[in-house]
Amino acid sequence: MPTPDRRFTSRFFGRTLVTLSFLILTSIVAACASAGAAPGAAPGKDLGLAPVPGEAVGGGTGTGEQPASIADRKIVRTGEISVEVSNVAAAVGRVRALALELGGYVGSSESGSQGQSATLTLRIPADRFEDALAGIHKLDGDVLNEATREEDVTTAVVDLEARLKNLQASEVQYRALLTQAVKIEDILSVQTRLDDVRGQIEQLQAQDKELTGLADLATLTVTLVPGAVQQATGNWDPGKTVTDAYAALVGFGQNIANGVIWFAIVVLPALIGLAILFWLWRRLAPGLRIPMRRAPKE
Repeated sequence: MPTPDRRFTSRFFGRTLVTLSFLILTSIVAACASAGAAPGAAPGKDLGLAPVPGEAVGGGTGTGEQPASIADRKIVRTGEISVEVSNVAAAVGRVRALALELGGYVGSSESGSQGQSATLTLRIPADRFEDALAGIHKLDGDVLNEATREEDVTTAVVDLEARLKNLQASEVQYRALLTQAVKIEDILSVQTRLDDVRGQIEQLQAQDKELTGLADLATLTVTLVPGAVQQATGNWDPGKTVTDAYAALVGFGQNIANGVIWFAIVVLPALIGLAILFWLWRRLAPGLRIPMRRAPKE
């Protein structure tokens, strides 16, 4: 039977052997895991897993600009739609009311007389573009054609803003140099560069404002075409016909009155004068005759 010292020694060596075996096994597993991953690769890359959002591919957290989310993207939306309606004038009023209802306005409009088509250009908030199309479809008529387009200008806007920041930083530096310049030629040189930078800044600001405005307000061109019945009867206006006939009658009477006035003022005095001259010639002509001498008879 083993003594207590031998039992203690056996337990000690047994526990030590288990611990060493666990450490060796852990080291082997870690070595295998390290050998299976490429040096410097992000965890999960070779397994086809997407990198964690906010972490740069290749390890570490990225500090560069991340792509804009869908909500932050700048999308320019435009469209054209043509509708055949029974009454163009009434449809124009409904389209104008629809633009105001959606928080937009009518940028331009072109319409002819009764029986002709009308074209309206609507500027409406981009998020109400589909509502505008739905409202046009509800008009009393048939949609002849429809086309919509979307253009992502996010990259262009981001590029413009980055260029603006750089130019604005250069402007600050040039202004600082301008305060330090002493020689006239140095002042003129710095001022020229400053004016050039300021011009570029204003140009880029105008482009950024235009792109942002196009993205914020969608453009929808609506063409209202009269139906066959309105085209057939659109050119006939009884009221206008009566007005034209009355105007023609008044014009005819005015022409007659003008003729009478001209006759009384110009023609009649001339006729009277000619009559007086003819009467005088008839009265005085016999006394003005010169007697003719006859030849003597042989």
